[in-house]
Amino acid sequence: MAPPSKLGVSTSALQRLVKEEASYHKELEQQQSRITKLEAAPDEENAEYMLKQERQAIEETKKVLPTVREKITRALEQLEEQLESNKDAGGEASAEDVTKAKNAVAAAKTTLRESA
Repeated sequence: MAPPSKLGVSTSALQRLVKEEASYHKELEQQQSRITKLEAAPDEENAEYMLKQERQAIEETKKVLPTVREKITRALEQLEEQLESNKDAGGEASAEDVTKAKNAVAAAKTTLRESA
């Protein structure tokens, strides 16, 4: 099997970053629901400690999101440049790689729009 092209590697990296950001948003929702449950049952043993821990976890997750967005932006720019250079070079990459790259670009732009 041939090694992946630069376009394929960049596409995979961008897809991974988009999935990573989605998982952080899902994690935030889960943490928020745990906080809601703990606030609903304040008489539970260690509830105050657990609330503090969950709030701290939410803050840490929120701090990671801007970094992930920056990485997505850089990977998106790099992939768009590679798509453009591929077009200028007469389409060295396979049509499948180009299609995957364009889909990854669209997904990344949607993600950045939604998280703005």
